[in-house]
Amino acid sequence: MNIHDIRAHFPILHQQVNGNDLVYLDSAATSQKPLAVIEALSTYYKEYNSNVHRGVHTLGTKATDGYEGAREKVRRFINAKSMQEIIFTRGATTALNIVAQSYGLTNVKEGDEIVITYMEHHANVIPWQQVAKITGATLKYIPLQEDGTIDLKDVEETVTSNTKIVSVMLVSNVLGTINPIKEITEIAHKNGAVMVVDGAQSTPHMKVDVRDLDCDFYAFSGHKMCGPTGIGVLYGKKQLLENMEPVEFGGEMIDFVGLQESTWKELPWKFEAGTPIIAGAIGLGAAIDFLEDIGLEAIEAHEHKLAQYALEQLSQINGMTIYGPKHRAGLVTFNIDDVHPHDVATVLDAEGIAVRAGHHCAQPLMKWLKVSATARASFYLYNTEEEVDKLVAGIKKTKEYFSNV
Repeated sequence: MNIHDIRAHFPILHQQVNGNDLVYLDSAATSQKPLAVIEALSTYYKEYNSNVHRGVHTLGTKATDGYEGAREKVRRFINAKSMQEIIFTRGATTALNIVAQSYGLTNVKEGDEIVITYMEHHANVIPWQQVAKITGATLKYIPLQEDGTIDLKDVEETVTSNTKIVSVMLVSNVLGTINPIKEITEIAHKNGAVMVVDGAQSTPHMKVDVRDLDCDFYAFSGHKMCGPTGIGVLYGKKQLLENMEPVEFGGEMIDFVGLQESTWKELPWKFEAGTPIIAGAIGLGAAIDFLEDIGLEAIEAHEHKLAQYALEQLSQINGMTIYGPKHRAGLVTFNIDDVHPHDVATVLDAEGIAVRAGHHCAQPLMKWLKVSATARASFYLYNTEEEVDKLVAGIKKTKEYFSNV
C-alpha cells in the first residue's frame, strides 16, 4: 500500500486549516483514525450495542465475541503467551498505575529501590513517586548520555540487589530515543527486579514482541496507534498477575459476593471492573487489523526515513537546537533561538501545520535539557516528505517573522 493509498483511509487529513492543507505532525500525542476504525465503532453502536459476558441473547453474544476477539488480536499483536495476560484499561497511564498500585505497593518496602530514567513520561514517574512515598523506598534515576541515550554501564551501576522495580519507556516521546529494553530487562532480572515497559510510543511504530523482550509488564494506549481514545492495554506475565490484587472493585470482576467476603474472577477479568470499554476494544482490534495489513516493519522504515529527512533539513537552519540522538524514532523535538515553542506552534498552525509545544509531560527531562519547553513534530504512517518540506518552510517563516518583531 503506497502513501497515497494509506492517506485515503484517513478522512480527517483531507481538509484545510486556516486556508492551508492540513499537515498533521502531532501523532505522538494522538494519531488519526482510519475509516476501518471509525466504521467498526459505528457498526457496534448501530448493529450490536450490548453489554458483554453475562447476556445470553444474540446482541450480547456478538458484543462479547467482538470484545474478546479484540483481546486475542492484541495478544497476537504483541506475541503474549495467553489472552489471560491481556488486560484492557483506559490507556497506558491506567495500566502503569495498576502495576504501581497492585504490584508496587505490595512488593516494595522501605530500603528497596525503584529505578526509572530522566526521559520518562509523567505517567511513568508519578506512580513510582507515590509508591516510594508510601513505602519508604528510594526512587533512583538512570543517567542519560549527552545525546539522550542510555549507556548500559549506567544501568548496571544504578540497578542493584535492592532494586525491586525497573520501569523504562521503550521510545522517548521527546527525544525519539529507542531504549535497549531487552538488555535493561536482563540487568533487572539479574538483580531480582521486575521490568515494566511504557510502550505508548513504541507499539504504534514498530513490531513489539513481549516474550522476546522478556519484560514483566508492558503498557500501551490505543489512541496513538489508529485506535479510539479511552482504551489501552496492560500486558503482564500470568504468574505475576495471578498474585496481584485488583485495584478497582464492582461488577464483572467478581466470582462470588457474600455479605462479608467476595472472590474474584480469573484473569484477565479480575482487573476489569464494571462495564468494560467494549466499543474501544473493538475499535482497537480494527486498528490492529489495519496496521498489520500495512506491516509494522514498513511503518517503522517509513517513519525512520521521514525522521532522517527532517533532521537533515532542519539541521541546516541557523539558530535551531534539535534534541535527541541521530538514530531515533519518527519525531523531531527542537527549539528556535529567542522564540518560545508556543509561538512556533502558533505560527505553524496559521500555515495549517499541527505540531505540539510544551513540556510534553516530561518535566524532569526538560530540566535535564535545561529548557522549560520545546516544539515537537511527530510522524506516522500517513505523513510525507512534502509535509516535512512544509514544516521546514514554516519554521523559516517563523524565524523571519520574529526576527522582524
